[in-house]
Amino acid sequence: MDANLNAPNGNSRRSLSLSLVFWGVVFVGVFALFTFVRNFTACWRLTSLPGLPPASCTGPQVEALEEPVIVIAGETAVPTATIEAPSVEEITYPTWDGASRINILFVGLRGGDPQEGDCPFCTDTLILLTIDPATKTAAMLSIPRDMWVNIPGFGYSRINTAWTLGRGSKLPGGGPALTMKTVSHFIGVPVDYYVQVDFDTFIDVIDLIGGVDVYNDEDLLLDPVSHGKDFPKIRLTCCGDRHLSGRAALAYARCRHIEQGCKDGDFGRARRQQKVIFAIREKVLSPENFPALLAQAPELYNTFSEGIHTNLSLDDAIKLAVLVKDIPKEDIRNEVISNRMIVMDNVVVRGVNASIIRYVPDQIRILRDQLFTTTGPLSPLAESDLAFLMQADGARIRLLNGTSTPDLDTRTGNYFSQLGFTVTEFGKINNPGRTIITLYSPKLYTLRYLLEVFGITSSTQIRIKKPDPTQTVDIEIQLGADWAKKLPPEY
Repeated sequence: MDANLNAPNGNSRRSLSLSLVFWGVVFVGVFALFTFVRNFTACWRLTSLPGLPPASCTGPQVEALEEPVIVIAGETAVPTATIEAPSVEEITYPTWDGASRINILFVGLRGGDPQEGDCPFCTDTLILLTIDPATKTAAMLSIPRDMWVNIPGFGYSRINTAWTLGRGSKLPGGGPALTMKTVSHFIGVPVDYYVQVDFDTFIDVIDLIGGVDVYNDEDLLLDPVSHGKDFPKIRLTCCGDRHLSGRAALAYARCRHIEQGCKDGDFGRARRQQKVIFAIREKVLSPENFPALLAQAPELYNTFSEGIHTNLSLDDAIKLAVLVKDIPKEDIRNEVISNRMIVMDNVVVRGVNASIIRYVPDQIRILRDQLFTTTGPLSPLAESDLAFLMQADGARIRLLNGTSTPDLDTRTGNYFSQLGFTVTEFGKINNPGRTIITLYSPKLYTLRYLLEVFGITSSTQIRIKKPDPTQTVDIEIQLGADWAKKLPPEY
Protein backbone atom coordinates (compact mmCIF):
# COMPACT_ATOMS: atom_id res chain seq x y z
CA MET A 1 0.00 0.00 0.00
CA ASP A 2 1.36 3.42 -0.97
CA ALA A 3 2.49 5.83 1.70
CA ASN A 4 0.75 9.17 2.14
CA LEU A 5 3.48 10.74 0.05
CA ASN A 6 1.80 9.34 -3.03
CA ALA A 7 -1.65 8.37 -1.75
CA PRO A 8 -4.56 9.44 -3.98
CA ASN A 9 -7.20 11.73 -2.47
CA GLY A 10 -9.64 14.46 -3.47
CA ASN A 11 -7.12 17.15 -4.06
CA SER A 12 -4.63 14.87 -5.75
CA ARG A 13 -7.01 14.53 -8.64
CA ARG A 14 -5.06 17.46 -9.92
CA SER A 15 -2.24 15.01 -10.61
CA LEU A 16 -1.89 15.05 -14.32
CA SER A 17 0.32 15.61 -17.25
CA LEU A 18 -0.02 19.35 -16.93
CA SER A 19 2.65 19.64 -19.60
CA LEU A 20 0.68 17.85 -22.32
CA VAL A 21 -0.58 20.99 -23.99
CA PHE A 22 2.87 22.52 -24.43
CA TRP A 23 3.74 19.98 -27.11
CA GLY A 24 0.99 20.84 -29.50
CA VAL A 25 0.06 24.41 -28.71
CA VAL A 26 3.02 26.21 -27.19
CA PHE A 27 5.73 24.92 -29.52
CA VAL A 28 3.62 25.09 -32.63
CA GLY A 29 1.22 27.92 -31.96
CA VAL A 30 1.96 30.28 -29.12
CA PHE A 31 5.64 30.94 -29.53
CA ALA A 32 5.31 31.32 -33.29
CA LEU A 33 2.59 33.85 -32.60
CA PHE A 34 4.96 35.97 -30.56
CA THR A 35 6.64 37.12 -33.73
CA PHE A 36 3.33 38.86 -34.48
CA VAL A 37 2.58 40.13 -30.97
CA ARG A 38 5.85 41.55 -29.68
CA ASN A 39 3.92 44.37 -28.09
CA PHE A 40 2.52 41.85 -25.59
CA THR A 41 5.91 40.81 -24.21
CA ALA A 42 6.35 43.65 -21.72
CA CYS A 43 5.08 41.43 -18.91
CA TRP A 44 6.72 38.18 -20.14
CA ARG A 45 7.11 35.89 -17.10
CA LEU A 46 7.85 32.47 -18.61
CA THR A 47 11.60 33.01 -18.61
CA SER A 48 14.17 35.46 -17.34
CA LEU A 49 14.67 38.42 -19.72
CA PRO A 50 16.98 41.43 -19.35
CA GLY A 51 15.62 44.44 -17.47
CA LEU A 52 12.75 44.85 -15.05
CA PRO A 53 9.06 44.46 -15.96
CA PRO A 54 6.74 47.46 -15.51
CA ALA A 55 5.29 47.96 -12.04
CA SER A 56 1.85 47.11 -13.43
CA CYS A 57 2.95 43.54 -14.14
CA THR A 58 2.00 41.14 -11.38
CA GLY A 59 2.34 37.42 -10.89
CA PRO A 60 2.07 34.73 -8.25
CA GLN A 61 4.82 34.58 -5.64
CA VAL A 62 6.31 31.23 -4.65
CA GLU A 63 7.40 30.55 -1.09
CA ALA A 64 9.94 27.88 -0.18
CA LEU A 65 8.85 24.73 1.60
CA GLU A 66 10.37 23.55 4.82
CA GLU A 67 13.49 21.45 4.33
CA PRO A 68 12.23 17.94 3.54
CA VAL A 69 13.53 14.62 4.75
CA ILE A 70 13.26 11.16 3.21
CA VAL A 71 12.64 8.01 5.20
CA ILE A 72 14.10 4.90 3.60
CA ALA A 73 13.61 1.48 5.18
CA GLY A 74 12.71 3.14 8.46
CA GLU A 75 15.76 5.41 8.60
CA THR A 76 15.68 9.17 8.13
CA ALA A 77 17.99 10.47 5.42
CA VAL A 78 18.83 14.17 5.43
CA PRO A 79 20.09 16.06 2.38
CA THR A 80 23.83 16.10 1.84
CA ALA A 81 23.73 19.66 0.57
CA THR A 82 21.72 22.71 1.60
CA ILE A 83 22.47 25.86 -0.38
CA GLU A 84 20.84 29.25 -0.27
CA ALA A 85 18.76 29.95 -3.35
CA PRO A 86 20.61 32.23 -5.78
CA SER A 87 19.00 35.26 -7.32
CA VAL A 88 17.52 34.94 -10.80
CA GLU A 89 20.52 36.75 -12.25
CA GLU A 90 22.86 34.06 -10.89
CA ILE A 91 21.03 31.23 -12.69
CA THR A 92 22.13 30.74 -16.29
CA TYR A 93 20.21 28.63 -18.78
CA PRO A 94 21.61 26.87 -21.85
CA THR A 95 21.33 28.43 -25.29
CA TRP A 96 20.30 26.10 -28.10
CA ASP A 97 22.29 26.37 -31.32
CA GLY A 98 19.31 25.31 -33.43
CA ALA A 99 21.12 22.31 -34.94
CA SER A 100 21.96 19.97 -32.04
CA ARG A 101 19.63 17.35 -30.56
CA ILE A 102 17.63 18.89 -27.73
CA ASN A 103 15.98 17.13 -24.74
CA ILE A 104 13.07 18.76 -22.89
CA LEU A 105 11.43 17.51 -19.70
CA PHE A 106 7.67 18.06 -19.39
CA VAL A 107 6.50 18.13 -15.79
CA GLY A 108 3.08 17.73 -14.18
CA LEU A 109 2.88 18.71 -10.51
CA ARG A 110 0.37 17.01 -8.22
CA GLY A 111 -1.02 20.02 -6.37
CA GLY A 112 -3.23 19.81 -3.31
CA ASP A 113 -2.99 20.74 0.36
CA PRO A 114 -0.04 19.47 2.45
CA GLN A 115 -2.26 19.67 5.56
CA GLU A 116 -4.41 16.94 4.02
CA GLY A 117 -1.48 14.67 3.23
CA ASP A 118 -0.89 15.92 -0.31
CA CYS A 119 2.53 16.52 -1.82
CA PRO A 120 1.76 19.59 -3.99
CA PHE A 121 5.22 19.72 -5.55
CA CYS A 122 5.58 16.01 -6.27
CA THR A 123 5.77 15.34 -10.00
CA ASP A 124 3.09 12.85 -10.95
CA THR A 125 3.99 13.19 -14.63
CA LEU A 126 7.43 13.22 -16.23
CA ILE A 127 7.74 13.03 -20.02
CA LEU A 128 11.15 13.43 -21.64
CA LEU A 129 10.98 14.72 -25.22
CA THR A 130 13.90 14.60 -27.63
CA ILE A 131 14.07 16.42 -30.98
CA ASP A 132 16.77 15.86 -33.60
CA PRO A 133 16.94 18.71 -36.13
CA ALA A 134 19.37 16.79 -38.36
CA THR A 135 16.99 13.90 -39.05
CA LYS A 136 13.69 15.75 -38.42
CA THR A 137 12.66 13.10 -35.89
CA ALA A 138 11.43 13.17 -32.30
CA ALA A 139 10.61 10.79 -29.46
CA MET A 140 9.05 10.99 -26.03
CA LEU A 141 9.42 8.75 -23.01
CA SER A 142 7.01 8.62 -20.05
CA ILE A 143 8.71 7.93 -16.70
CA PRO A 144 6.65 6.34 -13.87
CA ARG A 145 6.33 8.55 -10.79
CA ASP A 146 7.28 5.72 -8.38
CA MET A 147 10.61 4.89 -10.06
CA TRP A 148 13.22 4.36 -7.31
CA VAL A 149 16.27 6.38 -8.36
CA ASN A 150 19.28 8.15 -6.93
CA ILE A 151 18.41 11.82 -6.42
CA PRO A 152 21.77 13.65 -6.45
CA GLY A 153 22.63 14.88 -2.97
CA PHE A 154 19.74 13.07 -1.27
CA GLY A 155 20.13 9.35 -1.93
CA TYR A 156 17.50 6.96 -3.24
CA SER A 157 13.84 7.92 -3.31
CA ARG A 158 10.87 7.99 -5.66
CA ILE A 159 11.66 10.12 -8.67
CA ASN A 160 8.56 12.26 -8.09
CA THR A 161 10.08 13.76 -4.91
CA ALA A 162 13.01 15.46 -6.69
CA TRP A 163 11.09 18.69 -7.36
CA THR A 164 10.03 18.99 -3.70
CA LEU A 165 13.57 18.28 -2.45
CA GLY A 166 15.20 20.82 -4.77
CA ARG A 167 12.60 23.45 -3.96
CA GLY A 168 12.50 22.95 -0.20
CA SER A 169 16.29 22.79 0.17
CA LYS A 170 16.80 25.97 -1.86
CA LEU A 171 19.26 24.33 -4.23
CA PRO A 172 20.44 26.35 -7.25
CA GLY A 173 17.63 26.25 -9.76
CA GLY A 174 15.26 24.79 -7.15
CA GLY A 175 12.88 21.97 -8.00
CA PRO A 176 13.24 22.20 -11.79
CA ALA A 177 17.05 21.95 -11.71
CA LEU A 178 17.14 18.94 -9.35
CA THR A 179 14.40 17.16 -11.30
CA MET A 180 16.25 17.69 -14.58
CA LYS A 181 19.48 16.44 -13.01
CA THR A 182 17.76 13.39 -11.53
CA VAL A 183 16.16 12.41 -14.84
CA SER A 184 19.47 12.98 -16.62
CA HIS A 185 21.28 10.62 -14.23
CA PHE A 186 18.52 8.03 -14.50
CA ILE A 187 18.12 7.94 -18.29
CA GLY A 188 21.74 8.77 -19.12
CA VAL A 189 21.20 11.76 -21.43
CA PRO A 190 21.48 15.50 -20.83
CA VAL A 191 18.23 17.31 -20.03
CA ASP A 192 18.47 20.79 -21.52
CA TYR A 193 15.14 22.38 -20.64
CA TYR A 194 11.98 21.86 -18.61
CA VAL A 195 8.35 22.90 -19.14
CA GLN A 196 5.68 22.91 -16.42
CA VAL A 197 2.09 23.90 -17.20
CA ASP A 198 -0.48 24.73 -14.51
CA PHE A 199 -3.59 22.61 -14.08
CA ASP A 200 -6.19 25.17 -15.16
CA THR A 201 -4.09 26.38 -18.10
CA PHE A 202 -4.32 22.91 -19.63
CA ILE A 203 -8.13 22.99 -19.48
CA ASP A 204 -8.44 26.53 -20.85
CA VAL A 205 -6.21 25.88 -23.84
CA ILE A 206 -7.95 22.64 -24.82
CA ASP A 207 -11.24 24.55 -24.78
CA LEU A 208 -9.64 27.41 -26.70
CA ILE A 209 -8.74 25.12 -29.61
CA GLY A 210 -12.20 23.57 -29.59
CA GLY A 211 -11.41 20.31 -27.79
CA VAL A 212 -9.47 17.30 -29.07
CA ASP A 213 -10.34 13.96 -30.68
CA VAL A 214 -8.88 10.83 -29.07
CA TYR A 215 -9.34 7.18 -30.05
CA ASN A 216 -10.65 5.46 -26.91
CA ASP A 217 -10.40 1.67 -26.54
CA GLU A 218 -11.73 1.36 -22.96
CA ASP A 219 -15.03 1.73 -21.09
CA LEU A 220 -14.24 4.62 -18.74
CA LEU A 221 -16.06 6.63 -16.07
CA LEU A 222 -14.04 9.83 -15.76
CA ASP A 223 -14.06 12.19 -12.79
CA PRO A 224 -13.55 15.75 -14.13
CA VAL A 225 -12.43 18.82 -12.20
CA SER A 226 -11.88 22.37 -13.43
CA HIS A 227 -10.68 25.52 -11.67
CA GLY A 228 -11.09 23.82 -8.30
CA LYS A 229 -14.66 22.63 -8.90
CA ASP A 230 -15.98 19.10 -9.36
CA PHE A 231 -18.24 18.27 -12.30
CA PRO A 232 -20.52 15.32 -13.16
CA LYS A 233 -18.76 12.15 -14.19
CA ILE A 234 -18.16 11.56 -17.89
CA ARG A 235 -18.72 8.13 -19.45
CA LEU A 236 -16.59 7.14 -22.44
CA THR A 237 -17.56 3.93 -24.18
CA CYS A 238 -15.32 1.64 -26.17
CA CYS A 239 -14.34 1.84 -28.96
CA GLY A 240 -13.81 4.74 -31.35
CA ASP A 241 -12.89 8.39 -31.69
CA ARG A 242 -14.21 10.56 -28.86
CA HIS A 243 -14.33 14.35 -28.78
CA LEU A 244 -13.04 15.69 -25.44
CA SER A 245 -13.44 19.12 -23.92
CA GLY A 246 -10.73 20.56 -21.67
CA ARG A 247 -12.24 19.00 -18.53
CA ALA A 248 -12.77 15.64 -20.25
CA ALA A 249 -9.24 15.62 -21.71
CA LEU A 250 -7.83 16.37 -18.27
CA ALA A 251 -9.84 13.58 -16.66
CA TYR A 252 -8.89 11.16 -19.44
CA ALA A 253 -5.18 11.98 -19.15
CA ARG A 254 -5.09 11.60 -15.35
CA CYS A 255 -7.24 8.45 -15.05
CA ARG A 256 -5.37 5.57 -13.38
CA HIS A 257 -7.82 3.75 -11.08
CA ILE A 258 -9.32 0.40 -12.00
CA GLU A 259 -12.74 1.35 -10.59
CA GLN A 260 -12.92 4.00 -13.33
CA GLY A 261 -12.09 1.38 -15.95
CA CYS A 262 -8.53 2.64 -16.35
CA LYS A 263 -6.22 -0.35 -16.61
CA ASP A 264 -2.50 -0.76 -15.91
CA GLY A 265 -2.23 2.06 -13.32
CA ASP A 266 0.47 4.61 -14.09
CA PHE A 267 1.57 2.71 -17.21
CA GLY A 268 -1.92 2.98 -18.71
CA ARG A 269 -2.19 6.60 -17.69
CA ALA A 270 1.07 7.39 -19.47
CA ARG A 271 -0.30 5.90 -22.69
CA ARG A 272 -3.47 8.01 -22.40
CA GLN A 273 -1.39 11.12 -21.84
CA GLN A 274 0.55 10.46 -25.00
CA LYS A 275 -2.72 10.01 -26.91
CA VAL A 276 -3.78 13.46 -25.75
CA ILE A 277 -0.42 14.92 -26.80
CA PHE A 278 -0.87 13.66 -30.35
CA ALA A 279 -4.50 14.80 -30.40
CA ILE A 280 -3.46 18.33 -29.43
CA ARG A 281 -0.78 18.32 -32.09
CA GLU A 282 -3.21 17.20 -34.80
CA LYS A 283 -5.77 19.85 -33.82
CA VAL A 284 -3.30 22.72 -33.74
CA LEU A 285 -1.57 21.83 -37.02
CA SER A 286 -4.76 21.27 -39.02
CA PRO A 287 -5.07 23.81 -41.88
CA GLU A 288 -8.53 24.88 -40.74
CA ASN A 289 -7.32 25.71 -37.20
CA PHE A 290 -3.83 27.16 -37.51
CA PRO A 291 -4.87 30.47 -39.18
CA ALA A 292 -7.57 30.93 -36.53
CA LEU A 293 -4.99 30.45 -33.77
CA LEU A 294 -2.89 33.20 -35.31
CA ALA A 295 -5.87 35.53 -35.10
CA GLN A 296 -6.33 34.65 -31.41
CA ALA A 297 -2.80 35.65 -30.41
CA PRO A 298 -3.80 38.06 -27.60
CA GLU A 299 -6.10 35.50 -25.97
CA LEU A 300 -3.48 32.78 -26.24
CA TYR A 301 -0.84 35.00 -24.70
CA ASN A 302 -3.06 35.99 -21.79
CA THR A 303 -3.87 32.33 -21.13
CA PHE A 304 -0.32 31.07 -21.20
CA SER A 305 1.66 33.87 -19.57
CA GLU A 306 0.52 32.98 -16.06
CA GLY A 307 0.31 29.23 -16.45
CA ILE A 308 3.53 28.09 -18.11
CA HIS A 309 6.92 27.87 -16.39
CA THR A 310 10.05 27.03 -18.36
CA ASN A 311 13.72 27.90 -18.82
CA LEU A 312 13.38 28.11 -22.61
CA SER A 313 14.27 31.50 -23.99
CA LEU A 314 11.83 33.18 -26.34
CA ASP A 315 14.20 32.88 -29.31
CA ASP A 316 14.80 29.16 -28.70
CA ALA A 317 11.08 28.52 -28.35
CA ILE A 318 10.39 30.16 -31.70
CA LYS A 319 13.08 28.05 -33.37
CA LEU A 320 11.55 24.92 -31.84
CA ALA A 321 8.09 25.91 -33.03
CA VAL A 322 9.31 26.08 -36.62
CA LEU A 323 11.14 22.75 -36.29
CA VAL A 324 8.33 20.79 -34.61
CA LYS A 325 5.80 21.93 -37.18
CA ASP A 326 7.80 20.14 -39.90
CA ILE A 327 8.18 16.77 -38.13
CA PRO A 328 5.64 14.20 -39.44
CA LYS A 329 3.66 12.20 -36.89
CA GLU A 330 5.16 8.94 -38.15
CA ASP A 331 8.62 10.26 -37.25
CA ILE A 332 7.66 10.86 -33.61
CA ARG A 333 8.19 7.76 -31.48
CA ASN A 334 6.40 7.44 -28.14
CA GLU A 335 7.34 4.93 -25.44
CA VAL A 336 6.42 4.10 -21.85
CA ILE A 337 8.78 2.34 -19.44
CA SER A 338 7.03 -1.03 -19.33
CA ASN A 339 6.80 -4.06 -17.05
CA ARG A 340 9.65 -5.87 -18.78
CA MET A 341 12.03 -3.07 -17.79
CA ILE A 342 11.19 -2.91 -14.09
CA VAL A 343 10.70 -4.93 -10.90
CA MET A 344 7.95 -4.01 -8.43
CA ASP A 345 9.12 -3.69 -4.81
CA ASN A 346 8.26 -2.15 -1.43
CA VAL A 347 10.12 0.10 0.99
CA VAL A 348 9.14 1.88 4.20
CA VAL A 349 8.44 5.62 3.84
CA ARG A 350 7.49 7.50 7.03
CA GLY A 351 6.82 4.21 8.74
CA VAL A 352 4.39 2.98 6.07
CA ASN A 353 4.94 0.37 3.38
CA ALA A 354 5.23 2.09 0.01
CA SER A 355 5.18 0.55 -3.45
CA ILE A 356 8.15 1.46 -5.63
CA ILE A 357 9.52 0.52 -9.03
CA ARG A 358 13.09 -0.68 -9.40
CA TYR A 359 14.44 -0.49 -12.92
CA VAL A 360 16.60 -3.01 -14.80
CA PRO A 361 19.56 -0.82 -15.89
CA ASP A 362 20.36 -2.71 -19.06
CA GLN A 363 16.76 -2.54 -20.29
CA ILE A 364 16.63 1.21 -19.66
CA ARG A 365 19.91 1.63 -21.54
CA ILE A 366 18.56 -0.21 -24.58
CA LEU A 367 15.41 1.92 -24.63
CA ARG A 368 17.44 5.08 -24.13
CA ASP A 369 19.69 4.23 -27.06
CA GLN A 370 16.70 3.60 -29.30
CA LEU A 371 14.96 6.87 -28.48
CA PHE A 372 17.71 9.39 -27.84
CA THR A 373 20.30 8.49 -30.47
CA THR A 374 20.42 8.30 -34.26
CA THR A 375 22.46 5.10 -34.28
CA GLY A 376 19.80 2.79 -32.86
CA PRO A 377 20.45 0.14 -30.19
CA LEU A 378 24.08 1.23 -29.74
CA SER A 379 24.39 4.84 -28.66
CA PRO A 380 27.42 7.06 -29.43
CA LEU A 381 28.72 6.23 -25.95
CA ALA A 382 28.42 2.54 -26.67
CA GLU A 383 29.83 2.48 -30.18
CA SER A 384 33.25 1.58 -28.81
CA ASP A 385 34.11 -2.05 -28.12
CA LEU A 386 31.93 -3.25 -25.23
CA ALA A 387 34.87 -4.99 -23.57
CA PHE A 388 36.76 -1.68 -23.51
CA LEU A 389 33.78 0.11 -21.96
CA MET A 390 33.39 -2.67 -19.40
CA GLN A 391 37.03 -2.32 -18.37
CA ALA A 392 36.58 1.47 -18.11
CA ASP A 393 33.81 0.80 -15.58
CA GLY A 394 36.42 -0.65 -13.21
CA ALA A 395 33.81 -2.81 -11.50
CA ARG A 396 34.92 -5.07 -8.63
CA ILE A 397 33.31 -8.51 -8.87
CA ARG A 398 32.64 -11.18 -6.24
CA LEU A 399 32.20 -14.77 -7.52
CA LEU A 400 30.28 -17.23 -5.35
CA ASN A 401 30.06 -20.93 -6.25
CA GLY A 402 26.47 -22.01 -5.68
CA THR A 403 26.89 -25.49 -7.14
CA SER A 404 28.52 -28.80 -6.28
CA THR A 405 31.04 -28.32 -9.10
CA PRO A 406 34.50 -28.03 -7.47
CA ASP A 407 36.28 -24.68 -7.73
CA LEU A 408 33.71 -23.22 -10.09
CA ASP A 409 34.31 -19.75 -8.64
CA THR A 410 38.10 -19.74 -9.08
CA ARG A 411 37.91 -21.36 -12.52
CA THR A 412 35.39 -18.74 -13.59
CA GLY A 413 37.73 -16.10 -12.16
CA ASN A 414 40.53 -17.32 -14.43
CA TYR A 415 38.18 -17.11 -17.41
CA PHE A 416 36.98 -13.66 -16.42
CA SER A 417 40.55 -12.42 -16.12
CA GLN A 418 41.08 -13.34 -19.75
CA LEU A 419 37.98 -11.34 -20.67
CA GLY A 420 39.20 -8.27 -18.77
CA PHE A 421 36.95 -8.42 -15.69
CA THR A 422 38.35 -7.53 -12.27
CA VAL A 423 37.50 -10.30 -9.79
CA THR A 424 38.45 -9.37 -6.23
CA GLU A 425 36.60 -11.95 -4.09
CA PHE A 426 35.65 -15.65 -4.21
CA GLY A 427 33.40 -17.78 -2.04
CA LYS A 428 30.74 -20.46 -1.65
CA ILE A 429 26.95 -20.14 -1.42
CA ASN A 430 24.04 -22.56 -1.51
CA ASN A 431 22.44 -21.78 -4.87
CA PRO A 432 21.81 -24.87 -6.96
CA GLY A 433 19.57 -23.04 -9.46
CA ARG A 434 20.28 -20.38 -12.04
CA THR A 435 23.02 -17.77 -11.94
CA ILE A 436 22.07 -14.57 -10.09
CA ILE A 437 23.72 -11.16 -10.65
CA THR A 438 23.40 -8.56 -7.87
CA LEU A 439 24.21 -4.94 -8.67
CA TYR A 440 25.43 -2.73 -5.81
CA SER A 441 26.48 0.27 -7.94
CA PRO A 442 25.57 1.44 -11.47
CA LYS A 443 28.30 -0.34 -13.46
CA LEU A 444 26.05 -0.61 -16.50
CA TYR A 445 28.59 -1.56 -19.17
CA THR A 446 29.89 -4.34 -16.94
CA LEU A 447 26.36 -5.59 -16.35
CA ARG A 448 25.63 -5.54 -20.06
CA TYR A 449 28.77 -7.53 -20.81
CA LEU A 450 27.95 -10.04 -18.05
CA LEU A 451 24.46 -10.57 -19.45
CA GLU A 452 26.03 -11.50 -22.78
CA VAL A 453 28.62 -13.79 -21.21
CA PHE A 454 26.02 -15.70 -19.16
CA GLY A 455 23.29 -15.49 -21.79
CA ILE A 456 20.84 -14.02 -19.27
CA THR A 457 17.54 -12.75 -20.71
CA SER A 458 15.30 -12.86 -17.63
CA SER A 459 15.07 -9.91 -15.23
CA THR A 460 14.47 -12.42 -12.40
CA GLN A 461 18.19 -13.21 -12.52
CA ILE A 462 19.13 -9.57 -11.86
CA ARG A 463 18.91 -8.01 -8.41
CA ILE A 464 19.39 -4.28 -7.85
CA LYS A 465 20.32 -3.08 -4.37
CA LYS A 466 20.45 0.42 -2.99
CA PRO A 467 24.03 1.72 -2.56
CA ASP A 468 25.73 0.20 0.49
CA PRO A 469 29.01 1.85 1.57
CA THR A 470 29.94 -1.29 3.53
CA GLN A 471 30.06 -3.39 0.36
CA THR A 472 33.55 -4.21 -0.87
CA VAL A 473 32.42 -5.04 -4.43
CA ASP A 474 30.25 -3.46 -7.11
CA ILE A 475 28.76 -6.69 -8.47
CA GLU A 476 28.16 -10.09 -6.90
CA ILE A 477 27.59 -13.18 -9.06
CA GLN A 478 26.10 -16.34 -7.62
CA LEU A 479 27.16 -19.04 -10.06
CA GLY A 480 24.43 -21.59 -10.75
CA ALA A 481 24.25 -24.97 -12.42
CA ASP A 482 23.39 -23.30 -15.73
CA TRP A 483 26.83 -21.66 -15.79
CA ALA A 484 28.68 -24.85 -14.83
CA LYS A 485 27.60 -26.26 -18.20
CA LYS A 486 28.70 -23.17 -20.15
CA LEU A 487 32.16 -22.52 -18.70
CA PRO A 488 34.75 -23.36 -21.39
CA PRO A 489 36.33 -26.76 -20.56
CA GLU A 490 39.89 -25.42 -20.65
CA TYR A 491 39.11 -23.53 -17.45
